Amino acid sequence: MVEMFGELAERRRDHPALVGAARTVTYGELWERANRVANALTAAGIGEGQRVAHLDLNNPEFFELMLGAGKVGAAIAPLNFRLTPQEMGRIVADSGATVLVLGAPFEPALPAIQAEAPGLTRVVRVGEDYEAWLAEASDADPGRTSRPGDVVLQLYTSGTTGLPKGVMLTNDNCSALLDVADAWNVDETSVSLVAMPLFHIGGSGWANVSLARGGTNVLVPMIDPAALLDTIEQRRITNAFLVPAVLQMLCAVPGADDRDFSSIRSIAYGASPITSAALSRSLQVFKAPLFQVYGLTETTGAITELSSTDHDPGGPRQHLMRSAGKPYPWVEMKAVDPATGKDCGPGEVGEIRIRSVQNSPGYWHRPDETEKAFDSDGWLHTGDAGYFDDEGYLFLTDRIKDMIVTGAENVYPIEVESALSEHPDVADVAVIGVPDERWGETVKAVVVRRPGSELTEDELLAWTKDRIAGFKRPRSVDFADELPRNPSGKLLKRVLREPYWAGTERAIG
Repeated sequence: MVEMFGELAERRRDHPALVGAARTVTYGELWERANRVANALTAAGIGEGQRVAHLDLNNPEFFELMLGAGKVGAAIAPLNFRLTPQEMGRIVADSGATVLVLGAPFEPALPAIQAEAPGLTRVVRVGEDYEAWLAEASDADPGRTSRPGDVVLQLYTSGTTGLPKGVMLTNDNCSALLDVADAWNVDETSVSLVAMPLFHIGGSGWANVSLARGGTNVLVPMIDPAALLDTIEQRRITNAFLVPAVLQMLCAVPGADDRDFSSIRSIAYGASPITSAALSRSLQVFKAPLFQVYGLTETTGAITELSSTDHDPGGPRQHLMRSAGKPYPWVEMKAVDPATGKDCGPGEVGEIRIRSVQNSPGYWHRPDETEKAFDSDGWLHTGDAGYFDDEGYLFLTDRIKDMIVTGAENVYPIEVESALSEHPDVADVAVIGVPDERWGETVKAVVVRRPGSELTEDELLAWTKDRIAGFKRPRSVDFADELPRNPSGKLLKRVLREPYWAGTERAIG
């Protein structure tokens, strides 16, 4: 990564690399400021194998810190600002960071962070304090030679229980991800929208793909649908990565159809499949190709792609829109029966396992967790359930741990949730297994109605009759005002299941 940015600093010196809310940074300036960061970190006692914490919105300082830390063999550990201050403090303590670069919006969280991380000795506040910190340091390149195995990013997973794990991502990992730039039509003329948070691989990974080609990244601190449309139009955005929910919000902005989005070459989306209705609407508004990617933090992001040509709403290959596409050429993937360890055939659901140069070397200071997730043959055990069809397309069904066993049949909740979510009065839905004397467990849906709806249980059960197999259909429906989620928005099915399994001898999940 350091060598890549050094070459770009020479070749694209005056070209804008980062367009932030307050300032624009060229490739030359990024390199020089990263040198100052590196020397400031050295003065603070930070060197090889250490971590530097970062807490802010999407702003240029992230990249200066990432590159500067890489120059001295350290790594940036960005904090998920959706967590509580106490949780963020525990992550700082876990990382061992002694320096935190802090954005102004998160100043109120600092006391709680410091209480949880007593080893934190220096807080550098973005703004005058940060600029003074850099001004005191030399702009000379430290001259350290980077290694392929150097960790350059440490992203914390948003786990549903316990402390998130620090996923270590190396030069080798990141370099492999950068190879997708050509597939995504990203080059040195690209103006890429970076709207997903940089503490997530969908933000930092995407941003580095664009920077690797010498393009320009437009950083969006927070999602405001109307303002985001203005940015896309006015900045002449060419490439973007968004999640389907954001695409739907953008398309719902009044007047979206009348904007000039002719600059857009492609829009990548991930985190969840897109519905036919949402895809059709997005194509209508943006008039640009869409493609889906699937990946994990542990795989440095995207490892499969469903190309724009495979997005065929209403056509003979419409079913592919439920898939996550095919693996990239350098990625090995298979579905494995978790009970026997045998490879599954086409159409057979198993645990998805991945072997690739993009695979992380493991979790920071978590040898036991690393050993569970990464086997001795180099396969990452994802915990995701899915299957491959005869053409090699990956279809994800659910998390292995969320599978419902009713009688002798396995039910993957996402299939049931997809059917229920198509009902016009369903705003949100989760499907869980609940105890049953005869079948062990049966399928229950917990549904959030759309405002003003009087949807009933009988109506919703009838809706599923011709849409999914009988053994998969819910036997009961409960209605709720909202579903429990963690700060990153992940559904907490464990919490949802607890009341139904209270007092039983075993609990699923």
